[in-house]
Amino acid sequence: MHLKTRKKEAIKIRTSIYNILKKIQNYEAKIGIIGLGYVGLPFSIEIAKAGYEVFGLDIDQFKIIRLLASDSYIGDVNWSDLDKVIKNGKFNPTSDFSIIKELDAVIICVPTPLTKSREPDMSYIISTVEQIKKYMHKGLLIILESTTYPGTTEELIENELAKMEYRVGEDYFLCFSPERIDPGNKQYNIKNIPKVIGGTTSKCTELGAALYNNVIDKLVTVSSPKVAEMSKLLENTFRSINIAFINEMAMLCDRLGIDIWETIEAASSKPFGYMRFTPGPGIGGHCIPIDPMYLSWKAKDSNFNSRFIELAQEVNKNMPSYVLNKVGEALNNVNKIISSSKILILGMVYKPDVDDLRESPSLEIYELLQKNGALVQFNDPYAKKIIDQEGNHILSIDLNYNDLMRYDCILLLTNHESYNYNEIVKNANLIIDTRNAFKGINSSKIIKIGAPLL
Repeated sequence: MHLKTRKKEAIKIRTSIYNILKKIQNYEAKIGIIGLGYVGLPFSIEIAKAGYEVFGLDIDQFKIIRLLASDSYIGDVNWSDLDKVIKNGKFNPTSDFSIIKELDAVIICVPTPLTKSREPDMSYIISTVEQIKKYMHKGLLIILESTTYPGTTEELIENELAKMEYRVGEDYFLCFSPERIDPGNKQYNIKNIPKVIGGTTSKCTELGAALYNNVIDKLVTVSSPKVAEMSKLLENTFRSINIAFINEMAMLCDRLGIDIWETIEAASSKPFGYMRFTPGPGIGGHCIPIDPMYLSWKAKDSNFNSRFIELAQEVNKNMPSYVLNKVGEALNNVNKIISSSKILILGMVYKPDVDDLRESPSLEIYELLQKNGALVQFNDPYAKKIIDQEGNHILSIDLNYNDLMRYDCILLLTNHESYNYNEIVKNANLIIDTRNAFKGINSSKIIKIGAPLL
């Protein structure tokens, strides 16, 4: 390329970057969020509240209809916030992806589940990139938020756009910023959770950081998308491994005739060198059961055996079976068996006070009890129905504490704040507590996981 031509091209690129940066800094940039689920919808509203015009894109027309009517399907989304940004025109839900032609930035928040063979399912990202390619234009800032394996941003976005002769850092700008949504957390939310972001080039990082700095309280910039991608997997794999450790300790304490919950309290008194984790019936949600498998898959692709990850997954996946055995032991202790026993499950969602059933261990425990002949019902104020393995819709029953004596066993799987634990103890015949929800209540009716039968 001739020197004059190169100089003109460099000036053109600098001018383009300056213009985009100015629009971002002045809240004049139009932002698109692709995927209006547990991540995309709250983030859309937060960006709109900051002052940007946001276009929420989703292929589910039913979601669009509900949002246009200020009707949220996500528990963490405040109705008044949604209603305000809908009515003032800052948030515009749509299924028309051609709007990308008019946008300055696109943030991808689509699901990244596992396939049946427990490998990464990239289909949602791939289909999203195909939509972007249709309406791609120079100057577009693209940020991927979906949790995935290190290298995805370059492999599935940069390489695809290179085929169209778009140069990253010059013709468009590309970053990865892992979502850090924690459903039901009343202390930490999108705005006050520090946000990691890494761009493919320094200019990409600069533009991505400029946008997020106007929305998020604290930003942590890293050197590349790979570091940002890896940081998310490290966070959740760390949690998976430590949860697996404490779950294994719970099973060991049970075997040794020791109460794991009392043991945890004693260990937690140490002011340094110890981090508190508690056991449970298994792991749930979109992150902890899935993210470590992305890392494990990538490790195998690099001929590396990630033994800690595989072992942690195995331990955590065995917890529903351990709970089943605990129920069997408790019933045997009162001369009953699981088969034909009436069992009421309290809590089907994966964590307290959220409406998220994704990967909830309660679903597997429900199926295990059914297969073993139990007569199972459930109550969950946040999940009005579940779909079993045969596709049947099972409805949550109303909780009447006076009726609890009709059940042979009450199985507490999710410790919702709305449950009156004293009333449960008062009326139940037998209780299996998987969350230490009945802490401080002394009763021979209560059997805890990680502790011997009384």
